[in-house]
Amino acid sequence: MDTTLTSSLLRRLQDVVGAEHVIGEPDRLLAYESDGLTAYRQPPAAVVLPASTEEVAAVMGVLHEAGVAVVPRGAGTGLSGGALAVPGAVVVGTARMDRILELDPGNRLARVQPGLINARLTDAAARHGLYYAPDPSSQSACTLGGNVAENSGGPHCLKYGVTGRYVTGLTVVLADGEVVRLGGADAAGEPLDLVGLFVGSEGCFGIATEVEVRLLPVPQGVRTLLGIFESVEAAGRAVTGIIASGLVPAAVEIMDRNTIQAVEASVFAAGYPTDAGAALVVEFDGTEAGLDADAEVAERCCREAGAREVRRAGDAAQREALWKGRKKAFGAMGRLAPDLLVQDATVPRTKLAEVLAAIEEVGARYGLRVANVFHAGDGNLHPKLLFDRRDPEQVERVEQASKEIMRLCVGAGGTITGEHGVGVDKRKYMTLVHGPEELEAMRAVRRVWDPHERLNPGKVLPGPDEGVAPLPRRADPGEERVRAWCEAVRQELVRARREGAAAVPVGSGRHLDEEPPEPHVRVSAAAFDEILRYDPADLTVTAGAGVTLARLAEETAAHGQWLPFDPPDAAARTLGGLVAAGASGAVWPGFGALRNHVLGATLVTGDGRVLCLLYTSD
Repeated sequence: MDTTLTSSLLRRLQDVVGAEHVIGEPDRLLAYESDGLTAYRQPPAAVVLPASTEEVAAVMGVLHEAGVAVVPRGAGTGLSGGALAVPGAVVVGTARMDRILELDPGNRLARVQPGLINARLTDAAARHGLYYAPDPSSQSACTLGGNVAENSGGPHCLKYGVTGRYVTGLTVVLADGEVVRLGGADAAGEPLDLVGLFVGSEGCFGIATEVEVRLLPVPQGVRTLLGIFESVEAAGRAVTGIIASGLVPAAVEIMDRNTIQAVEASVFAAGYPTDAGAALVVEFDGTEAGLDADAEVAERCCREAGAREVRRAGDAAQREALWKGRKKAFGAMGRLAPDLLVQDATVPRTKLAEVLAAIEEVGARYGLRVANVFHAGDGNLHPKLLFDRRDPEQVERVEQASKEIMRLCVGAGGTITGEHGVGVDKRKYMTLVHGPEELEAMRAVRRVWDPHERLNPGKVLPGPDEGVAPLPRRADPGEERVRAWCEAVRQELVRARREGAAAVPVGSGRHLDEEPPEPHVRVSAAAFDEILRYDPADLTVTAGAGVTLARLAEETAAHGQWLPFDPPDAAARTLGGLVAAGASGAVWPGFGALRNHVLGATLVTGDGRVLCLLYTSD
């Protein structure tokens, strides 16, 4: 056993889970020295494998009492170094917690342990005509607990959203061993959305030991197309045409030439032409009516963008064949180089062509081969930098190229991760998208869950001397007005404190559940009623908190789009009031809760700080 852990501590852990489930031999610990991002390696002091909530709680209590850092780990398929140990840390793995605890077809719910492999839930639900929608490319190996930690996406998240949209309840063990239950299908109306806060917290808040998720009915029909193009840029134009036509495919995926050649030279060969510049997979699903028409429009967009060939799957076997190259692309990269560093940035889809060209230029300038395979529908890029880590000079070039890629993606209006999480790899890039006050606010939230920061230390938040220099601020025509709005709110909060009054935020002002306390100051958003930016091609809108849902609906309807919120008295409700109340309305089971659609917000805290928050994972 590692000498940093005392024999008495090891015996206490063995007493909880059994001696055979505490790993400490150096050769066995090698399997836990990294996750799927092998550029970072650090063996843990030991690995503990509990089998139940009770055992996790007991293990966490023992380690908390001893002051030992804990790194939660699922299958280790993550791609950000999120399951990387720090010296002296103990990995608490969930591999033995792999059972479906309850499958409720009538309510379309499942309750599972965190070590359950993603694809196995769909296999079990299939006999009831149901499936679990989030489908990371590693779904045959990744676990539900890891998906919760990273808020994982997948090829079909364009239409169906990411993990957070489907998690309805959690059982969580905190750093000191306390067991808490968050949400649940029978806990509607909780004042704070703690499930939404926990999903995507990357193991820094606690360890999920039970996960309750929503299931969906299997679509009646599916249409899958494969377009072959001479260049990635041409494939990108096809994507723009498909989205601009008003269609919302279930998935839109692009692979570049390097990726195609790697796949076709491997056991995963899918029959893609190796001289192609790009392959585009487009899939529609839903009721049979209209699917053929959607596929016809998508094929026309592909041909108008220059596709030299468009294949259409005629049955399930052909569909699987068209998807095979995309699903197995990551596993084929080993044919191109001993190591790779995969990045995970998201940019507006209208900026895809220019960003991809810039990434190619970065790779050429640093003498690196770059392979691209990505979720084109939502602008989630996965450039893979291929190298040999035995060459220190190559490693340095990869580090510099990664930094440039992150900076150019953020500079294009994007963010540093779409689904892989921040982990250790992107921690230093957090300063590109968040300022000091925003980072300190996140740190304060983390300390509420884990006051001593012993859960997954060294992840997500950069230290005081870490972080790359932020980009120069881009000119934003609405920025001055937002500043003025924030200052108006701040002055009202100052007045409330001066008068010893409660500050009561108000949207439309007609939906207060009860009379506010006296004395009080109403802080109204009614004057913040301007739509600042609307980008129909990117399916995004930025508006003041006082804009009513009726006005937003009128603006978006002109472009054949809508906001899927329908709370009571919807037309009069303001955007800020909806966000504050989490009021999604009756359509949320089909489209996700309101929080799944909010990409960022500017807010004023009770003590007058202005925070500009951009989600680092959608």
